[in-house]
Amino acid sequence: MADDDDFTSKGPAYDPLDEYQSYEDYLDNQITATDVYYLEDVELARSLVELGVRGNGEVIKREEFDDRKEAAEQARQARLNKKPKRLASQGKSVEDYPLLQALKDREEAVRNGKLTTIVFIRDKNEKGQEVSGYIDYGHRLKSENMEPYFERKKPLMPRPTDLSFYNWETQMSTSNPTPNFQVIADNESGLLFKNKRDRKVINVDPRARPGDNSTRTELQTTEFMQVVIYDHVTRRRS
Repeated sequence: MADDDDFTSKGPAYDPLDEYQSYEDYLDNQITATDVYYLEDVELARSLVELGVRGNGEVIKREEFDDRKEAAEQARQARLNKKPKRLASQGKSVEDYPLLQALKDREEAVRNGKLTTIVFIRDKNEKGQEVSGYIDYGHRLKSENMEPYFERKKPLMPRPTDLSFYNWETQMSTSNPTPNFQVIADNESGLLFKNKRDRKVINVDPRARPGDNSTRTELQTTEFMQVVIYDHVTRRRS
């Protein structure tokens, strides 16, 4: 029988029945050498152990054994399902790419909800047209596979489906709410984004304060014409 040190080393969720693949294995562990010598029949020895006639102690019935094994398997699956999602930037070398490095630095905090980040990008698209837009980084992480960006297989660019998008040549303009932000476009202060969790407003006007719990960081990079990152530390309302 396992001693206290065995249970401590295997953790609080350890069940001694985990040691046995089947109920027969469990019964076999209760059979003594003397039982085998006198009975000369393993099946008979198992039956006597199950009935409590022979064995080393109190015997668990087959139904309880199966129930506990099933519960242990369900608990194992639950633990696997709770494993943290692998970061898209994990293992990617992006030190020489300011935007990707900035996104890598923020990915875990954005995924776990401690931070919301809006990325403003201005650059030329594949047609040579100047476009700009505000990207909800958290929404992109949940709705798109971001690994190709961190692998530098394609550049991160604003789209008409992002928070805000503008094509300077065609003058096409779009704005869309996301799970994290509401867009406030018709405002005398210019374009604003309201965080849906704590209701705080982010002002993206470079001449104004970005707002409570928010910071504005303009990146120095040659990859894009302009990149600005707005970070907002989310605070749940009490």
